[in-house]
Amino acid sequence: MDDNKTVAGKVKKPGKRGRKPAKIDLKAKLERSRQSARECRARKKLRYQYLEELVSSKERAICALREELEMYKQWCSAMDQGKIPSEIKALLTGDEQKLPQSGSSTKTSKNSKNHSISSSTA
Repeated sequence: MDDNKTVAGKVKKPGKRGRKPAKIDLKAKLERSRQSARECRARKKLRYQYLEELVSSKERAICALREELEMYKQWCSAMDQGKIPSEIKALLTGDEQKLPQSGSSTKTSKNSKNHSISSSTA
């Protein structure tokens, strides 16, 4: 009897699965593996650099927000004592104290906040 098996109308020979393994030069294979490892390490290094930069930028943003929060706390404690800080007076009167004029009111209020932060830290 024939050793060939019939599956779905196709004749298959035993032990013939997939492609034949190509005769690969071991030195070339080893060099490709080394090159792949070098590229992997380079990608990993770039990824870590990106993540470190991201963390440092977020830390800077957190510091700036903490300073702004501290400024607002000082303003609130001053107002609790019945004093109105000069920065708030300037905001309420529309006095921008040498700030560049921008087109929208939201940018103007942000600029005045930044100006008061820098003046309180100096």
